[in-house]
Amino acid sequence: MSDAQTPPRPQALPGDVIARLKAALGPKGWSQDANELGPHIADWRGRFQGQTPILLKPANTAEVSAAVRICHEAGIAITPQGGNTSLCGASTPQGEVLMTLKRMNAVREVDPDNDSMTVEAGCILESLQNTAASAGRLFPLSLGSQGSAMIGGLISTNAGGVHVLRYGMTRELVLGLEAVLPDGTIWSGLTGLRKDNTGYDLKQLLIGAEGTLGIITAATLKLFPRPAKMELAFCGLNSVEDAVSFLSLAKKVSGGAVTAFEIMPRLALDFVLAFVPGTRDPLESSHPWYVVCEMSFGRVEGARETLEAALGEAFEAELISDAAIAENESQALDFWRLRESIALAERGQGTAIKHDISIPVSKMAAFIKLAGERIKTIFPDGVVVAFGHVGDGNVHYNIVGLDEATQQAMLAKGTAISSCVYDTVDEFGGSISAEHGIGILKREELAARKPVDVAVMRAIKQALDPKGIMNPRVLLG
Repeated sequence: MSDAQTPPRPQALPGDVIARLKAALGPKGWSQDANELGPHIADWRGRFQGQTPILLKPANTAEVSAAVRICHEAGIAITPQGGNTSLCGASTPQGEVLMTLKRMNAVREVDPDNDSMTVEAGCILESLQNTAASAGRLFPLSLGSQGSAMIGGLISTNAGGVHVLRYGMTRELVLGLEAVLPDGTIWSGLTGLRKDNTGYDLKQLLIGAEGTLGIITAATLKLFPRPAKMELAFCGLNSVEDAVSFLSLAKKVSGGAVTAFEIMPRLALDFVLAFVPGTRDPLESSHPWYVVCEMSFGRVEGARETLEAALGEAFEAELISDAAIAENESQALDFWRLRESIALAERGQGTAIKHDISIPVSKMAAFIKLAGERIKTIFPDGVVVAFGHVGDGNVHYNIVGLDEATQQAMLAKGTAISSCVYDTVDEFGGSISAEHGIGILKREELAARKPVDVAVMRAIKQALDPKGIMNPRVLLG
């Protein structure tokens, strides 16, 4: 970023600015209480500890606009925050004004006939899933933090989750947006239209921008028919190659009914069994790799038979060695818990060097093998734990140490290890960030690896936010 584009450094707020912000939002709309600020200035992973002179808690879009306008006039930087589930440091303030959208949690409209709902940015994802279900519809975005993640933050980071294979990223689930731009202007782009060719699709600039171009205040989301029946299997396999082949077979046999296809190595399962109470191995014997395969059907009839047919062909082709089918919803949740608790279990194990990358599905096995071989030359004691959404090519490629001494030695090699992973990702035509975003963790990597893209993004940022007040440390730095 040139000197002209460099955002102002975080600064203490002048007294008159604080007074204006408090007056604009009212007594419930702000806080400087250390106890209330505490949970907002530390990230979920415990990697970042921040600070803020004031927490703003607007109750509606007009209050967001008023606060942003005051900050814009004074040149005061703002960090927007949803559920504070960022994994890349994007929502931890370092002296900026912090704005949470948690009070803006209304469902403005549910339109089942249009398969859409319009909601405010502070709505918790899990509550939106339940709202859709009560209307006989499905909102398919699903991820481990859905009990606390807010839809505005999920849209700002273009979140992924376990159902991207069938329904796409968050970007593909958004029909329209309402947002406050960096000068306080309210842009109302809420629409339930599937077709609208009236120039640039402005909402797509805000989706995945990590709060650097404005603050999303509401969204119109796509809904889908609820499946009549979902079937789930937990399978043991010998290799990633077999998992990829099994995925192709399952999609063919089911006619495209596969909604999720998640992979995990034995070591990841061992971590979960050791550190997450109440979990158990669904299979009698140990296997090098495991897959959670979910299928969704429009009819109850034939659903179980379709899954069994896919498993049967996979057994015959020697792609899977064993499998357990969930017999009820409780057992299905148990299977999913094994997959979704891996990140928590890794924290119990200790420090890990984590990467959220994507690779073409057909190249996944070759990537995991080659990257692992290269990492061994840098740090022989590191152990690769690669797991995640193999159905859409997104793998969480982590390196762990099995004891504290190894973990400390591994951290000393952290930069070299990550560079090795990202160089291999580039060779395979992949992405260094699949679903977690860039935040502050990967901004230098992004600038180095995609200079033309970053130059274009900086030009857009300069046009919309010439004072550089919107999340200034994030994405572009």
